[in-house]
Amino acid sequence: QVPLVESGGGLVQAGGSLRLSCTASERTFSRYAMGWFRQAPGKEREFVAAIAWSGGSTYYADSVKGRFTISRENNKNTVYLQMNSLKAEDTAVYYCAATPGNVADTTTPYRYWGQGTQVTVSS
Repeated sequence: QVPLVESGGGLVQAGGSLRLSCTASERTFSRYAMGWFRQAPGKEREFVAAIAWSGGSTYYADSVKGRFTISRENNKNTVYLQMNSLKAEDTAVYYCAATPGNVADTTTPYRYWGQGTQVTVSS
């Protein structure tokens, strides 16, 4: 098990910033690729960003490229999502997820999921 706990969500005005954190309780966290996904009401869960276990490779959805940054600190079992220049369309519940395999931009390969944290961007 790699229980994941997200934090850092909240209400922010358009153009503002938030930093999400996701902490794993498992010390083997460093062996997992990590991803961030989001789900808005009435929509399917969609890929946001992912990072390889080493932190050496990162991937982003086109909709967030240049505004969001994913990073990780393996010594703290934590992955981050820095979100800048937020837009109303970024409003969603954000989930972190872990996979023992390679990074992926679909939900299927991810084995473990957090409970989600709400991000609301007011326009």
